[in-house]
Amino acid sequence: MLDSVFLYAISVFFVSLLMTFVSILIRQKLIDQEQFMQWQAEIKTWNEEKNRAAKLGDKKLLARLKRREKRILQIQSKMFKKQTIILVLNMAIFVGVWQILIFYLGNKVVAYLPFAIPFITDSPPYPLNLFFWYIICSFFSTSFVSRILGVPMSLSGQMQTKQ
Repeated sequence: MLDSVFLYAISVFFVSLLMTFVSILIRQKLIDQEQFMQWQAEIKTWNEEKNRAAKLGDKKLLARLKRREKRILQIQSKMFKKQTIILVLNMAIFVGVWQILIFYLGNKVVAYLPFAIPFITDSPPYPLNLFFWYIICSFFSTSFVSRILGVPMSLSGQMQTKQ
């Protein structure tokens, strides 16, 4: 029994690791990170100038910023389109993989929590189902892979350097 739980736990961990790699690969292939960061900086600068002009009541600066608004909206539209494509691809893959995991491991204990969480769990070892174990593995694998590859965990994050 314990051997199969160990295999289930390792299998789910490797699936979450693979999903993280696939997700990062999709994001890297579909988005030019440098261009994306430039667009974000341009939008941020424009918003700050617009807020400052509105606060000061500077009609001349507001008119100048209004002329740039079309470009800012186009940039935001491009960013949203790319983010939506990435989201749809990742969700499709995620749902497919989860269907397979649920088919094989749906009602089984896939891991044991070796410690008690006060007010939440009983005394250890506490059995974990697929859902909770995958969440734990996913947090760990996303953090681990992002640091190793030096990519941000989100699209709005700064590039991380390899250490």
